[in-house]
Amino acid sequence: MVTAQAHSFTDAAERLGISKSAVGKSIARLEERLGTQLFYRSSRRISLTADGEAYFASCSAGLEQISAAERRLGPEGREPTGRLRVDMPVAFGRRVGAPLLFEIARKYPTLQLNITFSDHLVDPIEEGVDLLVRFGELKDTSELVARRLTRQRWVICAAPRYLDWAGEPQKLSDLTSHHCIVGHRRGQPLSWRVKMEGKTVRYSPPSTHQIGDGETMITGAVAGIGLCQMPRDLLKGDIDTGRLIEVLQEFEPEPIDVHAVWPGVPHLRPKVRYVVDELVNIFK
Repeated sequence: MVTAQAHSFTDAAERLGISKSAVGKSIARLEERLGTQLFYRSSRRISLTADGEAYFASCSAGLEQISAAERRLGPEGREPTGRLRVDMPVAFGRRVGAPLLFEIARKYPTLQLNITFSDHLVDPIEEGVDLLVRFGELKDTSELVARRLTRQRWVICAAPRYLDWAGEPQKLSDLTSHHCIVGHRRGQPLSWRVKMEGKTVRYSPPSTHQIGDGETMITGAVAGIGLCQMPRDLLKGDIDTGRLIEVLQEFEPEPIDVHAVWPGVPHLRPKVRYVVDELVNIFK
């Protein structure tokens, strides 16, 4: 590259910090390997042949692509850009996750979001998702990479109108006479997590209302149809305004982990790396 841009082997040698003979020998070896003459030589100047011009153009394009790739991975590539496909649990995504991603998108307008919401398990490789946000223990991560974003408290709550009608439960056994709103998966109601004798265990309340959408479960609780258990951050606005009231607080379980999950690849794309780092910093 340097020799092609120089006027002579002497000029190229000075730029490279090597001898004139070393430059000449390197060019000769390259011409022999390619089987073509790259330079016209005279006692004072060198210039590219037609084959030399074509070879120089191809090498320049290749080096520029390498340089661009290094810039994307280096400090200059830390700004997220391009389309990012993210899938999150419905209620958490709508109330917590999406607003945070919108803040990042406003800051970096070259980032394009494609957000989906699902409470069922998603294979990011099969579905073409760049980044998942998921609650709880990750069972099979052999092809995935996970990073903890935060921990979430899980609380049991109900609307004042429901508690006025059914009374406030004081112990877990009281739930047998209450209406409860539970999620379900594959047609089966999901249990709650509670603390009993200092340990977090699974507890199956009456599955009065089985709803497969976290946001709708919250809507049902605010409407007064029963008790529900959800991450507290999702209910904070409703609790702060009195639309929901926490109950059975002495049975609150250990907080549950929230992870960012993405396909395991040799080189993590800058847009994924940056957004995950941003989310970790926000949740600190």
